[in-house]
Amino acid sequence: MKVTKFILLLLLIFVFILIGCRDKNTESSDNYELVKVTGGLNFPEGPAWDGKNTLYVSNCYGSWITRVSGSQVDTLVDTPSTPVSFKQTNGMTVYRDGTIYACDFGLGAILTFNASGECQMFLANYQEQKFNRPNDLAFDADGNLYFTDPKSYDRNNRDGVVYAYFQDGKVLKPVYSGLGFPNGIAFSPDGQYLYVCESALARVLKFPVQADGNLGEYSVFVEITGGDPDGIAFDTKRNLYVAHFGTGAVYMVSPDQQIIRKIDLPGKKVTNVEFGDADMRTLYITEVETNALYKIRVETPGLRLFSSPTF
Repeated sequence: MKVTKFILLLLLIFVFILIGCRDKNTESSDNYELVKVTGGLNFPEGPAWDGKNTLYVSNCYGSWITRVSGSQVDTLVDTPSTPVSFKQTNGMTVYRDGTIYACDFGLGAILTFNASGECQMFLANYQEQKFNRPNDLAFDADGNLYFTDPKSYDRNNRDGVVYAYFQDGKVLKPVYSGLGFPNGIAFSPDGQYLYVCESALARVLKFPVQADGNLGEYSVFVEITGGDPDGIAFDTKRNLYVAHFGTGAVYMVSPDQQIIRKIDLPGKKVTNVEFGDADMRTLYITEVETNALYKIRVETPGLRLFSSPTF
């Protein structure tokens, strides 16, 4: 009897040691089912939900865009009569009227296209200088477009820029310069802050948005080493999901800047994330080593973007 009690006591001590050794800021990543939506992609990036039933995915090293509608997967290509041919799209988003806006780093431009593939040039340059390689973009509540334009991937040569195009007056201007490869971009749920991944320094920055649309001085929201913070998206509880190119994971970061969940992917090069489906509880994830699009179901719905169409 005494031996049995002693063994039980040892087991309890062992359990408490295991609990104490766990990272208190990180939830278990085993409570989700990762589903492969489609493969055969070519450096997938920029997933963009249309607010209804379709997800668009860039193929950065291919001149096509993958379109996923339920179980149907097809390809969106340029129409023969299109004024502009997209080349290497990256970040994308769908605007309120259904127009798709895309960064094209091959052309060094911001493009628009419709669901039929008809492509138009939206922004080609700033002061007659072509953009370097536009990466990702986001609309604010007033319909103003912000986008990242990295150049050198060098923490000691911070020549990346965030631009904004203001619909009222049609003014384009840099709103923050001197960044080390600015990448993913997302507005906070209240629109008062803009979050930007600074990939060359392995961190996510938080900028206050000023009344004139410029960005104030940033604070470092979170650092995630071992690779590059890439695409980002918020849920309705203000948790930030960060695709991490290098560690093969998506990190969920709480509003108080703690990593509370890690979602592992089959490959190490996770590029971007996007919430979708009718209840906004599906997180879509792009990954490059496997050249595939994945999805998981989450408890907290994703934040519907300011630009998102409503049906």
